[in-house]
Amino acid sequence: MKLHLKGAHLVDPVRGIDESMDILIVDGIIEKIRKNITADRSYEVISLPGKIIAPGFMDMHVHLREPGYEHKETIATGCAAAAAGGFTAVCCMPNTNPVIDDESVVRYIQDTGKKATKGLVDVYPIAAATKGRQGEELAPIAELAEAGAVALSDDGSTIASAELMRRIFEYSSMFGLPVIQHAEEPTLAKGGVMNEGFQSTRLGLPGIPPIAEEIIVVRDCVLLRYVPHAKYHVAHVSTAGTVEVIRRAKANGLPITAEVTPHHISLTDTVVDGYDTNTKINPPLRTEEDIAALKDALRDGTIDVIASDHAPHTIDEKDVEYTIAPFGIVGLETAVGLSMTTLVTTGILTLYELVEKMSVNPRKIVGVGSILIQEGEKANFTFLDPECEWVVDINTFHSKSKNSLFHGWKLTGRAIGVMNGNSYTFFI
Repeated sequence: MKLHLKGAHLVDPVRGIDESMDILIVDGIIEKIRKNITADRSYEVISLPGKIIAPGFMDMHVHLREPGYEHKETIATGCAAAAAGGFTAVCCMPNTNPVIDDESVVRYIQDTGKKATKGLVDVYPIAAATKGRQGEELAPIAELAEAGAVALSDDGSTIASAELMRRIFEYSSMFGLPVIQHAEEPTLAKGGVMNEGFQSTRLGLPGIPPIAEEIIVVRDCVLLRYVPHAKYHVAHVSTAGTVEVIRRAKANGLPITAEVTPHHISLTDTVVDGYDTNTKINPPLRTEEDIAALKDALRDGTIDVIASDHAPHTIDEKDVEYTIAPFGIVGLETAVGLSMTTLVTTGILTLYELVEKMSVNPRKIVGVGSILIQEGEKANFTFLDPECEWVVDINTFHSKSKNSLFHGWKLTGRAIGVMNGNSYTFFI
């Protein structure tokens, strides 16, 4: 394989590059990076004027469902959706069946991912912090770390016990694994299906108050101060109050990072009006004030990462009464487009900053190493068209499930291809 990537704009926060470059690739390895390269005819020319080359994007919060829930998604279909969305790596959450709380499951996911994607999308398992995600007993952290788990989380369930969370911090710090918390105080959130407030009262639906999220993050920050060598990451931040807690914690030097989803910065709880169960998300969609705070937090670096929280469910599972429908929507194939439309075209983030939050920072947090776009290194790229206008069509999704809120939305900016070593594909 000999490729000449010609005329693109390279955005590489790792090396501080933000300018037009040509790149020569030989057998998946970067041979040369220069302006206006003249290559011989043995190279296939891929002309990319007006397009962006960025280090391959990573989605650090994805539910691939396999093993156990293959009717919703498989590792193969989830990775196909990831590639179509512009990601060359995903981190998969442990709420599978069996739960990712044993080294055999970690290795199964790694092996299946390699076979399913032929190297195009790297799959990094996130292991359960507690056995069975039951919040009662520590998972075998040393065994899971040795097998290749990149983080610990009971995502979908909060680690509610302060004593257990302390022990998880202590043991995880021995292996450098971040602990990812689904922050939701269970007694406050019990039975809730949407944001607690005016809309929930008007619609007659039980609410989840913002303080359910904020209380857990406050508690965990106190624990983190007591166990200072741990690494703590807050999943899918949704409230202005949580943003302030994280901002103060960072100012005080605590090792805390955070993520936000594209849907939490694009939609408010008013969309629940029609009782569409695709609006049922956990944490719930909040208010305009919360969205403004989340965007400010992205701008000033309080929130480090944009992640999809891709949560596939079948039509039958979602086509039920609102109160009993499962939480979650798919997001891998819309995350980049929504983020570019909501954040870049509006000037909240530059494209350079977006690449940091969708490539550099997630890799740094889970400790898999930065992508080096330099001669002699493996090619690992996401290709973007910042001007492309397109309409979301769930019927074209590669994901097995179609539970999206964004069908019919017109977006500006999208991923047009990915490359990971010898494997590459372009979509448009």
